[in-house]
Amino acid sequence: MTPEQARAAWGRPLPATPIVLVMGVAGSGKTTVGRLLAQRLEWNFADADQFHPAANIAKMSAGTPLTDADRMPWLRTIGTWIDVHGAVGRPGVVTCSALKRSYRALLTKDRPEVLPVFLDGDSVLIARRMAQRSAHFFRRGMLDGQFRILERPAPDEHILVLPITETADDLVSLIAAAVRP
Repeated sequence: MTPEQARAAWGRPLPATPIVLVMGVAGSGKTTVGRLLAQRLEWNFADADQFHPAANIAKMSAGTPLTDADRMPWLRTIGTWIDVHGAVGRPGVVTCSALKRSYRALLTKDRPEVLPVFLDGDSVLIARRMAQRSAHFFRRGMLDGQFRILERPAPDEHILVLPITETADDLVSLIAAAVRP
């Protein structure tokens, strides 16, 4: 995929102050890609995990999946981060699983500065990656639940969908080139 094709996936001109929203199930590489992208572009970075209230982290640490009610305050806080950066004209990169269309709509509606990127991969590859993680509160057993509720992005959402079979560096290079014409 070329940077031009990546830009076309967003279906609109690039905003003056972009906020790249890196999405996908746990273990898809959101944090790695997001952090590397922010470093390369010298933009602010925020990982969705830092926005979870303590109760959410406790639930996930115990292996209990979050409900929509658990996720709403977390999603609104991520939305606030986006709004603050947009208001001060500061580009940024933020991660969020955003597994459902309604979650993605909450984060992108009336926010033309958001350029959503979905890291797509199958459960076998992601489970293998998660087996290598040791210091994260999200438990491997919860991955199946994420795939059960995952609503893959539809074309009308204008989301750049990238395969996680590519290296993180290749994904970052493509996204960086797409947001900087």
